[in-house]
Parts: sequence; C-alpha cells; structure tokens
Amino acid sequence: MRDLYRRFGGGLTTLMVALVVFWIIMLVVLPQLLMIDFSFRPNLPPSKIGGPDDVHSWANYATLFRNQVHLTIFFKTIWASSLVTFITLIVCYPMAYYLAQVAKPQRTAQMLLLLVIPFWINEILRTFAWWIIFAYAGPLNGLLTALGILDQPFRWMSGNGVVIVGMVYAYILFMVFPIYNALESLDRNQIDAARDLGSGWLRVHRRIAIPHAKPGIATGCIMTFMLAAGSYAVPALLGSPGSRWFTEIIYNWFFEGGNWNQGAAYAMILLLLCLFFILLMMKLFRVGLADIAK
Repeated sequence: MRDLYRRFGGGLTTLMVALVVFWIIMLVVLPQLLMIDFSFRPNLPPSKIGGPDDVHSWANYATLFRNQVHLTIFFKTIWASSLVTFITLIVCYPMAYYLAQVAKPQRTAQMLLLLVIPFWINEILRTFAWWIIFAYAGPLNGLLTALGILDQPFRWMSGNGVVIVGMVYAYILFMVFPIYNALESLDRNQIDAARDLGSGWLRVHRRIAIPHAKPGIATGCIMTFMLAAGSYAVPALLGSPGSRWFTEIIYNWFFEGGNWNQGAAYAMILLLLCLFFILLMMKLFRVGLADIAK
C-alpha cells in the first residue's frame, strides 16, 4: 500500500482502492450472500414470502442426496473435470517447458501468438467448430470413411469423450500460461549442471523443473478444474442426453423449473466443491495463496 501511495499519490491510490472494494462488495460478496440466503429458503409464491412457511432449512441441499440421477451427474462432473484437468496438464507441461526453456525468444513469441489467436473468437463459436468437426456428417467422419478406417459414420457425440476434448481445448491457455510463467524464472544453469552430472531428462524434470513449477501447476489445475466444473456451453453443445453436466442441472432449476432457491443450493454445492479442490491443490503441491498469486 505504501508503494502505491508513493507511486500514484494519495488521491489516485484512494480512488483505485475504493473502486476495488466497491467491485468486490457489490459484485462478489453481496451476490454470494444473496445466493446463500436463497439456498436455505423454500420456493414459495410471492404471497407467502416472509410468512410462517418462509424459514431457513437444509431441505434444498438434501434434495441432491435424495435425487439419485442428480447425485450421479454431480459425481460424474467431478470425475470428468478432474480428468480434463489431468489431460490438460499432460498436454500443456511439455509445451510450457519448451516455450520457457528450449525455444528462442522469437520462436516463443510466435508460438504464444498462435496459441492466443484462436481465443480471440467467442468460446461458443470455438465450441461449435468442434461440433461441426465431430458431427455425424462432419469432416472427421467423412475423412475416416474415405480412408476406409470406418465403414459408416460414427456418432462421436454420444458420450463424454467429445465434451472432454472440447474442454481441454477451451481451457488450455489457463494451464499453459501459469506453468510457462513459473518455468520462465528457472535458471537454465541448474538444468545444464544436472545434465552434466549424468541426470536423465526424467530426473531433471522430477527433481528440478517440476518442483520449481509447482505454483504454476497448482494455479493451472485450479483454474482449469473450476472452469471445467462450471462450464455450461461446452457440455450443452457437445454433450448428449446421457452426458449431462451438473451446471446444466443448475441452469434447469433456475430458468426452466423456476426454482431459484433449489438452483442456488446446487450452485453453492458446486462452489464448495471448487473451494475444496483449491485447498486440495494447495496441500498437494505445498503452496500458499502468495505462491499462487505470483
């Protein structure tokens, strides 16, 4: 805070802090408090709101555990989001290491630009492009059929596979950049010294690169998991009736069922899941909030 006052002066610093506080209170804290209040209240007609039936209870939360279909979708969302996070990490770590430690600065800039350019397009349009590729009469089936690999077109969008592929693509930058930023600060001399002493590449990554990149890996995993678990557009476009996401259930409660109280309870359960995942990643990688914030 003192650095801000020295750099920008008292008036401008006070204005910036006030805007940040206003943003946090009005757009984060108050909406969450309202959601919590909604989640504990029953869904009542306007005439009964504030009456004797309008009491706080755990009934909306208990609905999830009484509804076997919704509970199954909830656990499937956890598993699939974890799988998306793991696959994205496996894909992005070698890419981030190459960009940070192997590629020349000019090549790194070119590759980062190539990664970023597709994301200038709206997420729904990028997801719809995958829908076109994996459609029953799409180019993928046409190519595989022409090559004789498939006798007839295959219904790719009949399970969770295409949803996972779409999510890995949609959130790849949220894994690449944190790991790249962490590995960029790694002294190349440490890697060269380990190689000179006879360490193989697997040992170099296990003992030097990965421990140094832990804050970036933790940040990337947290961001990817939260975005995957809270995604609606990707599973709605690429999924089938048998591959519903928990966010679709929440959407149905809010906008199709008209039960905002039940939807708020389901949304809070999803939020608690994401908070638990953040704590798990911090514990697993032994990093703190300050490390992640870097």
